[in-house]
Amino acid sequence: MPSDGSSPLDLIDLRLLPAWVKEPEAVPRYADYDGPEETERAQARGSTDRPVRHGSRHRDRSHAGPERHDRDRPGRRSPGHQQRAKTESGKRDFRPKAEVAGPVLLPWIDVRFLPQTVAFENVAAQIKAGTAAYSVYALARLFLQKPERYLVRIAVKGDNTLFWLADSSVIATDRADLETVAFPAMKGEYYRSEVTLNEPVKGNFTSVARERTSGTLLGPTNHHSYQPQLRRLYEQRFSRRMDFPEFQRKIEIVNDPLLVEKWKEDARKVTTFTTLREEPVRAFSTEAEAERHFREKYLPSLITEVREVVIDGLSSRSLRDRRIAHTIENAWAAEMRSPSNMMQELAGKFRASGLQIFRHRKGMLFVSPIRPRPIEETAVSDSVRLILETVKASARINRKDLAEKLIPSDLKSDPEEKMKLALAAELRWLIRDGHIVEFNDGALDLPRVKAVAPTATAENTTESSAVSSTPTEDTAIDSSQAVPEQASASVPSVQDERFESADITAAEIHSSVASRHAEGCETDKVGAADGNDPPSAETAT
Repeated sequence: MPSDGSSPLDLIDLRLLPAWVKEPEAVPRYADYDGPEETERAQARGSTDRPVRHGSRHRDRSHAGPERHDRDRPGRRSPGHQQRAKTESGKRDFRPKAEVAGPVLLPWIDVRFLPQTVAFENVAAQIKAGTAAYSVYALARLFLQKPERYLVRIAVKGDNTLFWLADSSVIATDRADLETVAFPAMKGEYYRSEVTLNEPVKGNFTSVARERTSGTLLGPTNHHSYQPQLRRLYEQRFSRRMDFPEFQRKIEIVNDPLLVEKWKEDARKVTTFTTLREEPVRAFSTEAEAERHFREKYLPSLITEVREVVIDGLSSRSLRDRRIAHTIENAWAAEMRSPSNMMQELAGKFRASGLQIFRHRKGMLFVSPIRPRPIEETAVSDSVRLILETVKASARINRKDLAEKLIPSDLKSDPEEKMKLALAAELRWLIRDGHIVEFNDGALDLPRVKAVAPTATAENTTESSAVSSTPTEDTAIDSSQAVPEQASASVPSVQDERFESADITAAEIHSSVASRHAEGCETDKVGAADGNDPPSAETAT
């Protein structure tokens, strides 16, 4: 960058680009060359009928570099030959990659997510300890966020079956695939492994073979252990994704002394396996021998065909069967967008735990330890009626705003404190009896009352008018049997017929999700407010 600062600042001065970009633009060597040599050559050949043309066109072509006249020489190698030579040496590969088809979904598998038992008990205990109401939609997504918080139930449709490895979470659609992964998954329960060091590997090796994607060292290609390790790695990790020739193209030869020494240290380690469930105890010097014994002794009784199995969330994300894993992944993504199934599972478990499930805010589902019960405003004192009217008039009001509206600001300290205590006591009574619902974000609202159908109201009005217009003795109502209006007004709560039932069906769960999306919010705010911290689904360790 010039020191005088006359030229504008350029990001290339930061030296963040490759070296070939930072180099100054090269000026062609023959930019101003007019071609006298060509003229002399033409005169020497005696052909003066085609003079060399000079001018702008010739100079423009010279800027592109000196023209190469030996491209078609028989002894010269073509660029394609050089490209093939680099490809064969393993350095560069410009060949078009074949499109690899992704794993196919399995439509005959039904995936359903269930709350993990320990995580659910923690959440239910925290909800029971307070008075706040929580969104079932937000809690369902809370369980789905981490695999430690949910279980996966996999069921098949039709005549299909799954192969399950007993006492584990390993499943597959093919028996051969399950047999391949059975020993790595169960060897810790049937064998005890011990690692010992043998003598160092003898020989002078300058290179080792390495698998590109995993970085596994396979040893020198001329060592006797190379081919067995190559075949074992392919069978364990790549046999379901590609054929063996394609896998061989992923092997590279590395001339690195450090990697050679690392391979020598790994080659010294010898793992021996000893049986844990067999008398007398048997020992095996290699993993292949132990796996052969496992297949003959234990494997036939461990593999069973099932139509439904439940596995934990962590195991569902590490399944070796890619088709089942991809199906579960797609089902999880769909459930995160609309967790209707998880909401239904949570609603049933919350109800069985003694919690209340109710609807509020455009039909959304909430869970609370208190059952909401609307109250008649005419059956309470003036101060309580003022609280109910203020909460009804102000949507999503909290305790602080309610106190500011009901307590005048020009009062002295002593009367103000008394009014605050009285307001807190009355508000606590209303919340604990279910006459006011306090949500986990601190918002206050009245319980939702089921609206009366207008058609039924019209029919009742017509019938009552018809009865009153008929002056007969049979239809006359005895005044002693009639219910007085004052007595009915003294009832503190509305009848249960007016309150919406807490029995939640699958259709109601789906309608709750639709209402939640229509409101334009992806998740409810599960934040702490006035001491009502959101429940945590972390499992106990």
